[in-house]
Amino acid sequence: MSHVQEQHILDALKQIIDPDLKKDIVTLGFVKNLTIDGTTVSFSIELTTPACPVKEQFRQQAQTLVSALDGVETVNVEMTAQVQGGKQATELLPHVKNVIAVASGKGGVGKSTTAVNLALALSRMGASVGIMDADIYGPSLPRMLNITERPNPDEVGEKGKGVEPIMAHGLKAISMGLFVPEEAPMVWRGPMVGMAVEQLLRDIEWGELDYLIIDLPPGTGDAQLTLTQKVPLTGVVIISTPQDVALLDVKKGINMFKKVNAPVLGVVENMSYYLCPDCGHRAEIFSHGGARKQAEADGIEFLGELPLDEKICKDADSGNPTMVSDPDGLQGKRYQEIASKIAAKVATLRHNEQAFPKIVVE
Repeated sequence: MSHVQEQHILDALKQIIDPDLKKDIVTLGFVKNLTIDGTTVSFSIELTTPACPVKEQFRQQAQTLVSALDGVETVNVEMTAQVQGGKQATELLPHVKNVIAVASGKGGVGKSTTAVNLALALSRMGASVGIMDADIYGPSLPRMLNITERPNPDEVGEKGKGVEPIMAHGLKAISMGLFVPEEAPMVWRGPMVGMAVEQLLRDIEWGELDYLIIDLPPGTGDAQLTLTQKVPLTGVVIISTPQDVALLDVKKGINMFKKVNAPVLGVVENMSYYLCPDCGHRAEIFSHGGARKQAEADGIEFLGELPLDEKICKDADSGNPTMVSDPDGLQGKRYQEIASKIAAKVATLRHNEQAFPKIVVE
């Protein structure tokens, strides 16, 4: 029996191409800890995100390709992930690798519900995730995550640098709604909103996070400007319903984020249609496909559509979001698909940043 060589294994694995980065996994440096023990080959494949949609496909391909080599009887493949970060604002978020804002041009499109479920989807895939409710006037995160515990502003975190966020369903969460009574109105002028958002970023000890999801208030006001000025956003996900009135505001949101150089990762069409649970009849109550057309017109990726579903609403109101109550159901799988696309988009952006050559002037 011939003895397999390391180069033979690497040559075989070069046949596996990352669909987003357009290179093979060996060239990308994904293959780690390769060992050969007689007829047993072991190695790990380190992906750029635990939410990689082709993770299992990579595992099966690697297993098949290496098993086919002469001298190999057993193949052990371990799938790992290391989320890449960019140049974050060290003073505010020193250990947060990626900041993703979820925005909408207008209210009432299901932005907060979508933000919470996408954060939970990323967490369920193995990423460390935090979520911040930046809607100062109408915070909804405490209700949606059923948070009754209150952070203590007088107690700092383990590192002594800020207040600990509240853990809810595996997420690190914070909201202005956790510091004031639920029924108390925030009668603040615009500049105070900007300062409040900055304080939520600065005074919370987020710790190590792969993704921080920020649920923005609707529109293009002080919260959005503060965030884009203080933190280099990895990207923005825009939520819209299909009708023309919502799409007009989507266009404004896209243009605003372009002006402040915040990449728009994609658009999600929420309340895309209603499917009757009894007879299966599909009704496009708010029209259909408008968000996809707007995304295509602006050269932005369309991330997916979500239906108008009574259960999603009930889950959010009960503090038991869909990604907790029924993660393997139809709607849970839709959230996971969209979250995977977002993670892949972020990984591509980070790879392109690292691939850009350094220019040195001597």
